[in-house]
Amino acid sequence: MGTKGIAIVDMDVKKLIGVLNKAFSDEWLAYYQYWIGAKVVKGPMKEAVIAELIQHSADELRHADMLAMRIIQLGGTPVTEPKEWYKLTNCGYDAPADPFVKAILAQNIKGEQCAIMTYKKLLNYTLNKDPVTYNVVLQILQDEVEHEEDLQAEMEDLQTLLKSAKGR
Repeated sequence: MGTKGIAIVDMDVKKLIGVLNKAFSDEWLAYYQYWIGAKVVKGPMKEAVIAELIQHSADELRHADMLAMRIIQLGGTPVTEPKEWYKLTNCGYDAPADPFVKAILAQNIKGEQCAIMTYKKLLNYTLNKDPVTYNVVLQILQDEVEHEEDLQAEMEDLQTLLKSAKGR
C-alpha cells in the first residue's frame, strides 16, 4: 500500500474498504450466477444467451479483480471466505432454479439493475473524495449498464421469437 495513495483519500478509508468488500462480494456472486446460468440454460436462443452469459461472467470476474486490487491499495484485505459474500452482498444471488432462457434473462437483468444502483451510490460516495476508487467504480458501472442493455436486447429478441411462434 502506498502511503500517499491513501493520504489523498478524503474519507474514512476503513469504511470505504467495507463498502468495496460488499461490491467485491456482489461481483463474485454475479460471476457465479452468470457462469452457472450459462451451463443450465434451456430453450430458444439458448446459444446466443450462453455466449452473452459467458462474456458477462468474465466481466464480473474482472470487476472482482479491480475491486480486490483497490482494496489492497487502500491497505485492506478482500473478502477471503466465500460464505461471507452472502452476508455482505448488496444484490444477493438468484440460483437458476428455472433454467428456461426467459427466467435466466430476467434474473440477470434484475441483478444488473441492482449493480447499477449500487455503483451509482458508490460513485456519489467517492465523488471528490477518492478519485482512484471513483474511476474504478465508473469503469465497472459502464460495464454494468452495457450488460443490462445486452440482456434486455436478448429478452426482446426472445419475446419477438415467442410471439411469432404463437402466431403460426
